[in-house]
Amino acid sequence: MFVLIYCSVRQVNAQLPSNPLSTKEDSTKEDSLRFRSFHQPGQGFLLVSQKDGSLIISLYATVRYLNQGGLNDSYTDAFGRDKTISKRNDMQFQKVVLYFRGWLFDPKFRYLTYIWTANTSQGLGAQVVVAGNFQYQVNKYLDLGVGIAALPTTRSLLGQWPGWLRQDARPMAEEFFRGSYTSGIWAQGEVAKGLYYKTMLGDNLSQLGIDAGQLDYKFDTWSTLIWWSSKEYGRLAPYGDFEKHEKLASTFGAGFTTSSEDSQNQPATNAPENSQIRLSDGTLLFSVNAFNNGSNVKNAQYHLFSFNGGLKYKGFSVDGEYFNRWLTNIVATGPIPVSKLNDNGFALQASGMIIDGTLQAYGIYSNVNGQYGQPYEFSIGVNVFPFHSKTFRMNGEYIYSKGSPVGYYAFPTVVGATGSTIMLNLELYY
Repeated sequence: MFVLIYCSVRQVNAQLPSNPLSTKEDSTKEDSLRFRSFHQPGQGFLLVSQKDGSLIISLYATVRYLNQGGLNDSYTDAFGRDKTISKRNDMQFQKVVLYFRGWLFDPKFRYLTYIWTANTSQGLGAQVVVAGNFQYQVNKYLDLGVGIAALPTTRSLLGQWPGWLRQDARPMAEEFFRGSYTSGIWAQGEVAKGLYYKTMLGDNLSQLGIDAGQLDYKFDTWSTLIWWSSKEYGRLAPYGDFEKHEKLASTFGAGFTTSSEDSQNQPATNAPENSQIRLSDGTLLFSVNAFNNGSNVKNAQYHLFSFNGGLKYKGFSVDGEYFNRWLTNIVATGPIPVSKLNDNGFALQASGMIIDGTLQAYGIYSNVNGQYGQPYEFSIGVNVFPFHSKTFRMNGEYIYSKGSPVGYYAFPTVVGATGSTIMLNLELYY
């Protein structure tokens, strides 16, 4: 996932023992586990700390084995076209990200730069990215940023990555509806106790694989998410209950996004981690002859409403998100069968800690209710934390898809997928 981690909003959710320096032999196993998990993913190594600035470096790296042998060999789209599925059975050093962050001149002025690569996408235009942003915190109510950032279209784009239940992959429905990463300006903060917001004005839904000459003249992509989280949940509203909260923790939020999109600023089919506007059978809206009638879509207005909520308690968690997308003002080179499109869907995730600090099981279900198909997906998986810390995990997952409308090289399934997929992962995020 092409990622932004903001040092000002990193939350420490693990609880320390009442006296972490105690040498008493009767220290509980629970305290030991919590102490060892105190280093939070992304905190990295502090290289420089001076009166006028600091520098921290952190590393993210993954290895993935993916087996799509259980998928059907082909599928038929909503317009009767038969398409072959190219299945994979391989191992990849999946992704590497190096972060360099800190502050300069004033602790309120922070910077983030990073080098990001998806090795599954070797040879594609956005296979290696060097990017970043600047941020200045006026106060707790207003934190300003400029550069490349995640559009807050859905909850997983608030900065919890890679702390999801499944390793480096969103539920199918969220992947279908979400926006992505683009250049722009944004404001975020805490307007009341536990009530947060992020609002951003950007170039387009996804600038990955898009050069400046491909952008339209409209600087009108606007996305806003408002959410409330209990103190136990934390600002970033992470998934799962690794910490095993003794009090019920909860979060809920809502967002709206709108953007003018055209055929030039939609990335190529397999550009890594891009956000593409698709019909619910997986057909790219801006592809040639999308509706199989000889006409090509040139422009469309994207609108998305999203609603999310989550609960966690004593190692168990439940998270849900609903999406409703409208495409309006569709302009094509000739007649097409629709003047607007409306699709909706949801994702439901549940997890439980089987062994405290070591073993977590989870299940995910999502579907899309669209005008050109009703695909769905469910998966079951486990996360193993051998060092009792979320910094390193082993992940295994079984996925069953029915007519998946999304897919690319860094995602475990492919467009049109029906059948079974297995993936095994190693993940380090220090």
